[in-house]
Amino acid sequence: MPPKSKRPCRSPMCPGKTQDSSGFCEVHRHLASGWAKPDRGTAEQRGYDWAWRKKRAAVLKRDRYLCQCDDCKGRHLPASEVDHITPKSRGGTDDFCNLQSLNIDCHKAKTQREAVEARLGHFGERVGKM
Repeated sequence: MPPKSKRPCRSPMCPGKTQDSSGFCEVHRHLASGWAKPDRGTAEQRGYDWAWRKKRAAVLKRDRYLCQCDDCKGRHLPASEVDHITPKSRGGTDDFCNLQSLNIDCHKAKTQREAVEARLGHFGERVGKM
């Protein structure tokens, strides 16, 4: 079987090639983040096992498979994801009262807002900046 062909680096204007699953060459490998972090662990290792999948199904059923976010402005969009209202990284739990059904776009937007808030300090200043 022939070896896997190299692909262009995902970094804009980079002439480098890679076979890495992150899509970045050796020079730009540090740009790979989020899902590609090897120390992140599997879904089961992070607490999303069969018990979570059962609870997820129950939350979707409780919310009638409709998005529960405030951003939908009264529209009844179908939900396919379950989100922690208070993120686990901020002390949130897997209790039913802390879970809500969201559609994919609302979940992505909420996750991005939370990531920005995590990078910023308490009053909008960068963490570690004095």
